[in-house]
Amino acid sequence: MYELFFKKLNEKVSFTQEEQDIIRDYLTPKKIRKRQYLLQEGEVCKMIAFVEKGALRSYSVDEKGNEHIIQFALEGWTISDLYSFLTGEPATYNIDALEDSELVLISKSAQEEILKKCPKYETYTRLQVTGAYLAMQKRLTSIISQPLEERYNSFINLYPDIVQRVPQHMIASYMGLKPETLSRLRKKIAEK
Repeated sequence: MYELFFKKLNEKVSFTQEEQDIIRDYLTPKKIRKRQYLLQEGEVCKMIAFVEKGALRSYSVDEKGNEHIIQFALEGWTISDLYSFLTGEPATYNIDALEDSELVLISKSAQEEILKKCPKYETYTRLQVTGAYLAMQKRLTSIISQPLEERYNSFINLYPDIVQRVPQHMIASYMGLKPETLSRLRKKIAEK
């Protein structure tokens, strides 16, 4: 456990073995089954999850019961309700497993301790938050300005193996489409 976590960590900031050992002391491994919740709307998000193995999604449910997927997280990605995690306010998103998954959790208190003991971790955290913001901004720009076919291709580039791992209706939800619309779009792309 933690192999992929430390590989991704060191891709952003180079940590010594001693620093990695300090960080390791604050990590919590967790296995969750397919369809099991990691977080439910209304709870306070107390951790950030790194996906070692498996797939998760973050989503909200509207008043009609429709799911709106905000994020997928596959191996090497992190997932959380960052607003709730940082502010301590109730989460607006649900996070559940799409596959049996193995996670590395970092609680808020653990993160604060790591930040005290390992200053380079602050750089890593800043890069993670900046990356999340940039991804959100890019997605928003894509939704409001890219043609549908371009948006789908961007999605496939972002998540290359997702089509084999996630049901089409969830991909449609992520893209803000009805499943039938996505089906027509995929057919049109295949015909080219």
